[in-house]
Amino acid sequence: MAHRYAGILALLTVLGAIPAVKAATAQADADALVSEFVYQNLVQSPVLASAAGYHVHEGVRLDGRWDDFSPAGLAKSGQYNRSVLQRVDALANAHLDPERLADLDIIHDAVNLKLLELDRIQDFRHNPTVYVELIGNGLYTPYVLNYAAPEVRFADLIERLRSLPLLIAQAKGNLVDAPAVWNRVAREENEGNIELIDKTLREQAPASLQAAYADAAAPALQSLKDLSNFLATTLSTRTSDWRLGKDNYDRKCRYTLHTGHTPEQLLKAAEADLAAARAELARLAAPRSVGAALAEMSSHHATPATYMDEARRTLTEATAFVKQKDLLTLADNSNLAVIDTPVFMRGVYAVGGFNAAPALEPQLGAFYWVTPIPADWPAARVESKLREYSNYGLQQLTIHEAMPGHYVQAEYANRIEPRARRVLRNIWGNGPYIEGWAVYAQQLMTDQGYMNNDPNLRLALLKWYLRSIGNTILDIRLQTMAMTEQQALDFMINETYQEREEATAKIQRAQLSSCQLDMYYAGFKGWTEVRAHYQQRHPRDFSLKSFHERALGEGAVPLATLDKLLR
Repeated sequence: MAHRYAGILALLTVLGAIPAVKAATAQADADALVSEFVYQNLVQSPVLASAAGYHVHEGVRLDGRWDDFSPAGLAKSGQYNRSVLQRVDALANAHLDPERLADLDIIHDAVNLKLLELDRIQDFRHNPTVYVELIGNGLYTPYVLNYAAPEVRFADLIERLRSLPLLIAQAKGNLVDAPAVWNRVAREENEGNIELIDKTLREQAPASLQAAYADAAAPALQSLKDLSNFLATTLSTRTSDWRLGKDNYDRKCRYTLHTGHTPEQLLKAAEADLAAARAELARLAAPRSVGAALAEMSSHHATPATYMDEARRTLTEATAFVKQKDLLTLADNSNLAVIDTPVFMRGVYAVGGFNAAPALEPQLGAFYWVTPIPADWPAARVESKLREYSNYGLQQLTIHEAMPGHYVQAEYANRIEPRARRVLRNIWGNGPYIEGWAVYAQQLMTDQGYMNNDPNLRLALLKWYLRSIGNTILDIRLQTMAMTEQQALDFMINETYQEREEATAKIQRAQLSSCQLDMYYAGFKGWTEVRAHYQQRHPRDFSLKSFHERALGEGAVPLATLDKLLR
């Protein structure tokens, strides 16, 4: 009788193997797509490749090349991203494991954002800072990162200088108009590029390459000066609105934030939380007024001469506290340097920022940027900046940007394997995950008793939280609801207690970006929800350290996706 069913059993075995074969094929397809997406995008964007630590592709050095903004290059980018989107959609119903699904979430968002830019927003036609900041990063990265001997890195820089006039010709050919603020900031940042080439890089060029550097620098500098002239004369007569508008804003936020909430829903939640945070701040300040309490806190600040040293001191103190409390395992942070924000990036980073070590060369430098106070500022402006970034404000800045904020998050992300996944989650990672972690870190350090539970630190935290909430309200109202600059200024000063200098810089930042200021509040809310859910699922073995290490070990996935990964 056994032989009677042998054929049926064999058939059932084959049929049972089919889903497994399909699953394995789908997994292989997903892995291939991730790898191809990462490396093809780095080839198409050599400046990004340098920052990621990817220097050679199929025998071709990328560090001497620029991104291609020619009509053919832009068309090629659009065609490639449409093909990727089709492949992502084809895998939508495949039986993939959660990690691969998370990768596809990131690619889906990144591709849709790229196509939105190419097809509708088109910053390459309207925003000259796209080119100016690309140039600055393309020259600054080989200079500041020691990925090879100076002779090799300066040979790369010389190649980029030689082809810089072509990139600038593409920029001038593409730009049809620009908002006045974008034009002005581009010219200011371009002066930083000119100084970088004419002074910093020229002085540091190896002796054996000085002649070649001078030959390449001369036409490059002239092309940058021509660009500034073009912006000041020709393009300044063709102005446009910096507001994104409701339709494009909704589309961009969908893929930038990946929260599942519309901007209207996010705005409603932020307005409710603003009222609650203001009430909490008033309770903490009592019996003083909020203004009096913040004024006393802000009176403890550095001088322009000691400002940078104070930032470095806060990093040392925050690092010691994280280790003392064992909030998570830290690297030795020997690759982190506190430096002046590069001039070509100060349009957006008026206060400070963080630049992670390359994903493929994590042993190289990571930089905590702090923007120094200019020597030519009037006294009132200097005082406003120092009061906003008092001793307690600087502590919050350092926690956010470095310890245990962006720097620690990036160091964990740089351990992810396989390498293609690491690069994907580093470069195209979810913004609310990244910014939300930094805001969460501020709350964490304060709740854990940093600075001996100094009540001024909690005042500073609440003020920063009001800023995070206000960022969202500001961005949505400015970009989609015709909020004026004066209304924005009044809102920040009166509703979120920001100093005039901070509020003025924030307006410029809001005009230069969109859907980015929303990330802080949306991300913080997302991180607190993920932690609460994780604690509910692990009632007996929950610890902050295990939660932090598991969550950071995933890299910058959308927060709803992170919640699923931490089951």
